[in-house]
Amino acid sequence: MNAASTPSIPHTAASAYAEAFVPESADAAAARAAAQSLGIGAVSPGTSTLLTFLARSLDARTVVEVGTGAGVASLALLLGMAEGTLTSIDTEPEHQATARRILVEAGIPSRRARLIAGPALQVLPKLSDGAYDLVFVDADPLEAVEYVEEALRLLRSGGLLVIYHALSGGRVADTGNEDDDTVIMREALAAVADAEDLSPVLLPVGDGVLVARRA
Repeated sequence: MNAASTPSIPHTAASAYAEAFVPESADAAAARAAAQSLGIGAVSPGTSTLLTFLARSLDARTVVEVGTGAGVASLALLLGMAEGTLTSIDTEPEHQATARRILVEAGIPSRRARLIAGPALQVLPKLSDGAYDLVFVDADPLEAVEYVEEALRLLRSGGLLVIYHALSGGRVADTGNEDDDTVIMREALAAVADAEDLSPVLLPVGDGVLVARRA
């Protein structure tokens, strides 16, 4: 049977297979359960795997995370960082306390995770220009354009900007959807695509992951 006549696997089944391709650790499962108990979202298992892969591929030592949540993505990023510090920002101290517990239970030294409680757009301007290997955003979509602007300032040459919820449940691709968060996410994606010093790729992992490399 040639490739042209091979039956295709349904998209949903293929996506589920890809999401589960790398099994989650017990620590990651605990973090996901903590997020569920708090009633907050978390990156998908496949996205966690991608974050670990990207951090490890970069040999990342300095990472900024916008949106700590219960620490699901924080743990994934730190697993990919052999050394260095994750700076994670969130407006909810309770969520960060849970994330801290999750990281400690996973054996991550407290010195490797700097958790800052506060609005990201007030904290990010205080961070050093060009000092970060990776900036990960899983936060308010209404501020996505501003996060792109801050990331451009924070990233070193060769660093990566990673944005979760880039497809917003498929709404970004629906040209008839004019919800505020959808429109602004489209604007953020367009800003990345139009930036001369960014090389982007949009991946259908989880709820969509935009990855862009800074020149």
